Amino acid sequence: MADIQKNQAGQTEGLPRSNGKEGLPRHIAIIMDGNGRWATRRGLPRTAGHKAGAETFRRIATYCKNLGIQYLTVYAFSTENWKRSESEVSAIMLLLKKYLLEAVDTMERDHIRLHFFGDMTPISPELRALAKETDEITEHLSKDDFQANVCLNYGGRDEILRAVRRFASECAAGERKPEDLDETLFSSYLDSAGIPDPELIIRPSGEQRLSNFLLWQCAYSEFYYTDTLWPDFDEAELDRALEAYRHRDRRFGGIKK
Repeated sequence: MADIQKNQAGQTEGLPRSNGKEGLPRHIAIIMDGNGRWATRRGLPRTAGHKAGAETFRRIATYCKNLGIQYLTVYAFSTENWKRSESEVSAIMLLLKKYLLEAVDTMERDHIRLHFFGDMTPISPELRALAKETDEITEHLSKDDFQANVCLNYGGRDEILRAVRRFASECAAGERKPEDLDETLFSSYLDSAGIPDPELIIRPSGEQRLSNFLLWQCAYSEFYYTDTLWPDFDEAELDRALEAYRHRDRRFGGIKK
């Protein structure tokens, strides 16, 4: 594993950069877990953990962009997270609003595309409008630009059910036939349509489960788990995940010659 060290500017160095994107995944997905525990251990309200986690997302997204990784998908708010207290849910939505307002002003300048996965129906009209605005800006940017996908009111099973309903509706309308369906067509009904599946899924906080995240897309993903809580997840930790990924033997069910 590459040594992780600081350069003279105080920036993290770990992976060799001389070969550009060689060996790097095109798409990384992260379950941003551990915000509440991070805050509790410091005697802070859980909302403070979410604020710290939002800053970590901003920093890691920038690092991924600078490395040349094209897609970063993050699990921000699941379909199950509505079970949390009203104050915690409100705090998360306010943080998201703050981030989107900043993104609207900077996306074109920084060449960052932003896309949402999930059922936006229960989300407030104000947030839906902001999400729509970022989608419109994204459409005007190059498809080669870095893209962050934010999973909001998202669940893997819910995504699959919504896709099935759309296909069934088109069949009922005579626009499709059941026998038309294959993996490629079905993928086009998902929130991730047009986006390659993640090669690497990272989960901080010590938990080792998917928690209903990208269930269809993770069929051949590599997984990296770390005990580091999300607000403490830094560039050095991402370097360790990428180095571990580089040493995986990805055969996709076949045998390497």
